[in-house]
Amino acid sequence: MPTALSGNPPEVAALLERAARGDRGAFGELFALHTDRLERMVKLRLDRRLHGRLDPADVLQEAYIEAAGAFEAYRRRPTSPFFLWLRCITARKLASLHRFHLGAQARDARREVALPLADAGAGPSATSEALAAALLKASQTSPSEAAIREETRQRLESALNEMDPRDREVLALRHFEQLTNAETAAVLGIEPPAASKRHVRALKRLKVILEGV
Repeated sequence: MPTALSGNPPEVAALLERAARGDRGAFGELFALHTDRLERMVKLRLDRRLHGRLDPADVLQEAYIEAAGAFEAYRRRPTSPFFLWLRCITARKLASLHRFHLGAQARDARREVALPLADAGAGPSATSEALAAALLKASQTSPSEAAIREETRQRLESALNEMDPRDREVLALRHFEQLTNAETAAVLGIEPPAASKRHVRALKRLKVILEGV
């Protein structure tokens, strides 16, 4: 259960207290505690054009270096839960790497209806393409099945692209990154009740989409 002051769960608060007492290994343990969640976020949002050129582990390594340098300032004045602070740094690092490797192609309007950068936690939005691929993630056992999957993926991507971008982002945050409603609201900069309403609306829309596909 999160602590009242910072929103950090007890195990994170304990590590922060160790860091305050001068334990130099506390930050490494804090980062390791959240690696799986951060990796899930990066895998969902890493542009497919960079697959093979950039590994999620590379993004996390750069995020670790940046977060380590800013950790003391966070520890002295934690304005958000530690995980959300780490996620924001990692999202910004991913966006920076997209710009570095893709330049002007980093935001391709033909491939996504994107949220403004700030609305997505200062990182790349989850595209319809990425969500469609995640929804259809499964093994392919034959060329004919692969062809059917690709046709289904394209139809699903097209349908998802018709959703309100913020509703689509709520689905990405809640179901693929597995954030809580409170964390989702914080990332999007809205109140938890509004995030909850968007989530319900997005699920209803997704159900219609999946039935149609």
